[in-house]
Amino acid sequence: MATSIIVVVLFVAVLLIIFWRSVRIVPHSMEDVVERFGKFHRTLSSGFNIVIPGVDQVRERIDRRVQVVSFPPQSAITEDNLAVEVDSAVYIRVVDAYRATYEVANFIQAVEQLTLATLRNVIGGMNLEGTLTSRDQINRELKSVLDEATRDWGIEISRIELKGIEPPSSVQEAMEMQMRADREKRAQLLSAEGEKQALVLRAEGERSSSVLKAKGNAEAQMLTAKADADAQTLRARGEADAIHMVFKALHTSRVDPDVLAYQYLQKLPEIAKGDANKVWIVPAEMGQALQGVSSAFERIQKEVVKIPT
Repeated sequence: MATSIIVVVLFVAVLLIIFWRSVRIVPHSMEDVVERFGKFHRTLSSGFNIVIPGVDQVRERIDRRVQVVSFPPQSAITEDNLAVEVDSAVYIRVVDAYRATYEVANFIQAVEQLTLATLRNVIGGMNLEGTLTSRDQINRELKSVLDEATRDWGIEISRIELKGIEPPSSVQEAMEMQMRADREKRAQLLSAEGEKQALVLRAEGERSSSVLKAKGNAEAQMLTAKADADAQTLRARGEADAIHMVFKALHTSRVDPDVLAYQYLQKLPEIAKGDANKVWIVPAEMGQALQGVSSAFERIQKEVVKIPT
């Protein structure tokens, strides 16, 4: 009885071991390359998979995610015989696990060496200035060559980035001096442009001020002239009203020439008081008025003689 129990336990243990070795759990974005009797059999996708223990064997696990292949800076010679240090990175992704396993021994190392060789060839066909200013062109040429070579390896080149291109120290010093000169030149141009704009703005301000001042003076003169004209108008109107009132009073009171002549004679002493009044202008009517006055005095004397004592 005990022996049968032990046999059963051993049988169950063997089955569990066989089942455990038959189950293959593949993580997400991974693939397992399975060989049967040393020959490629199939690839296991992510998830739960069953293999035959002792018959099937996992050759390699392939990562299907994008991988970064980065390597230290490498020296390259430009077309004008100047050495530059190039630091680059390549982004790759495995699209065919079978080819990545059997077509190339180590696809990471193969991509690295191919990238370095292609990079030297591309930079060797360009001068230093083109190398420093045409990174996009270098990236496109590298990607084109690498895509064509890695297609048979089941590798896809997602992206290529040139992290840095360092020219020789002597060239760097010359470039820094040129950049410094360019910055100083740009600063001088900006300063000159600023002064020019300041002069233009100042001139515009002075012109606007002159225009406003001229307008103000013109308006002030117009107001003064209008005020003078209004004053003269009012003065003339007042004098006209006074003359009209005098004539109206004379017409109403019916003053005869004798009275006017007498009033004129009364005013003669006041006219003679001034030192500058050396010449008198007597109107033509003055003679008639004086004749009237003399006639009036004669009448008065006759009347006095006629009065009895």
